[in-house]
Amino acid sequence: MKKVALLSLAVLGLTACSQGVQDMSDRTASPCGDKPNCVSTQDNRPDHNLAPFELNDGVTLDQIEAVVLNEPRTKTAEKTNDYLRVEFTSKIMRFVDDLELKIEGNNLLVRSESRTGHSDFGVNRKRADALRAALTEAKLVK
Repeated sequence: MKKVALLSLAVLGLTACSQGVQDMSDRTASPCGDKPNCVSTQDNRPDHNLAPFELNDGVTLDQIEAVVLNEPRTKTAEKTNDYLRVEFTSKIMRFVDDLELKIEGNNLLVRSESRTGHSDFGVNRKRADALRAALTEAKLVK
């Protein structure tokens, strides 16, 4: 009985920690930390680096947002003229990952990071690769 109660509290605690964050600063220009749960176009280390996302002419953040929100369990958390943060929630444990996007000239800065845990088992890299494929299909990136 005691083990079940402790496990329940641990799961609830982890789930509570992974809920939406109302105020988060723009981290698109920052490299990832040392944990293997982040990928970014602004990080040069092979385990964290994403190839640049070169935008086609005239692409807007609204167009990019529409593509991103086609993914399941996503919601826009923050948006300005050139910055977008979307929260992805995992299906079972309800962990939240942040996808941050910022238009800078003809480039889209991309950063995808898990909020909790040490490793993401490659989820953020797969998300970034899927984003590139979806944006390419929508003719938003080259």
